[in-house]
Amino acid sequence: MTSGTASRRQAERQEKLDEIKKSQTGAARRRRRLSLAAWGAGLLVIATLVTAALLSSRPVESSDARQAPNFTLPTSQGGTLTLSALRGTPVILYFNEGAGCDSCLLQMAEIEKEPGFAEAGIKVVPIVMNTAEQINPERERLGVSTPFLLDDGTVSEEYGTLGTGMHEGLPGHGFILIDADGVQQWYGNYPSMWLAPTDLLQEALDRL
Repeated sequence: MTSGTASRRQAERQEKLDEIKKSQTGAARRRRRLSLAAWGAGLLVIATLVTAALLSSRPVESSDARQAPNFTLPTSQGGTLTLSALRGTPVILYFNEGAGCDSCLLQMAEIEKEPGFAEAGIKVVPIVMNTAEQINPERERLGVSTPFLLDDGTVSEEYGTLGTGMHEGLPGHGFILIDADGVQQWYGNYPSMWLAPTDLLQEALDRL
């Protein structure tokens, strides 16, 4: 093999190596671009989900006044309670998912600890779509002393609270303020499953 032939072959090998390196470099760049695009798409999906979660957890409020629909419901302790019998006393109806929703019952337990409701003469009445056998063990377990009203869905629907939470056929986490004259003054639904009792009290005091 002459030195000229060897030189040509060396040059050809180098040219092929250069082509391979160039091809590999291009592929690596394409992979990086695809990776960045995938990361970008993933971040966009995450951002969309987070935004949707934040929007769906935002409270919904209304101050439209109307005469509060009257009702009579059994209580978890036996007997019944009629809304009109509380006329002369401001009332907050607390519609919630009840048994199986610890945060719902803990909300009521914390409301009971806030003395401002009693001082303002405001009665908080929790309403659930449970039987006494379902809700009473939960009340005892989570330290809730207030009896719950037991609804078959009629009152929850009449007050517009059905399907406002995680379950279509149950009330969400909503509060209805009714003044001493029996007029509904405010409605607030909280998909986050929590409203600080002090904030609930202030919402009531601002409207009474």
